[in-house]
Amino acid sequence: MSAEVKPVEHEDRWVLDLRGLSVVRISIDFRLTLVLDAGWEVVLEAPARLSTGSLHASPGLPLVPESQDEGAALSLLGAKVLSAVLFKSGGLRMVFDSGMHLTCPADASFEAWQVTEPRGWRFISLPGGDLAVWPRCRVVENAQGQAAKP
Repeated sequence: MSAEVKPVEHEDRWVLDLRGLSVVRISIDFRLTLVLDAGWEVVLEAPARLSTGSLHASPGLPLVPESQDEGAALSLLGAKVLSAVLFKSGGLRMVFDSGMHLTCPADASFEAWQVTEPRGWRFISLPGGDLAVWPRCRVVENAQGQAAKP
């Protein structure tokens, strides 16, 4: 994996090159937060599913952040990301080397999830099924060699 992750936009989705990043921390409050090395965060605020194998064969375990009963998510600690797809319809799908699949659909009334990275990329599943995207903040140097935002 390269040092800088460059999301790739397709007609119906964004693909994040998070391959090989590990889940280094999980926090649970009224949200479920997965912190990946390199500073990326995946925050779930709406019901999601954690499954293994085909989603058609096994619907998986429900993850409901507001219930604070997210024990199943602890199995992701240390897992490495194989793929991360953010659908423009507001859905999220991540696959891990442990064989686990994390899926979170859009929510009709709330922001279902968000994915952020420390240099500014931000993806948010909007209420009703849409995706908001903020690109990475570029940093440029001024004449004195100091960092300044353009």
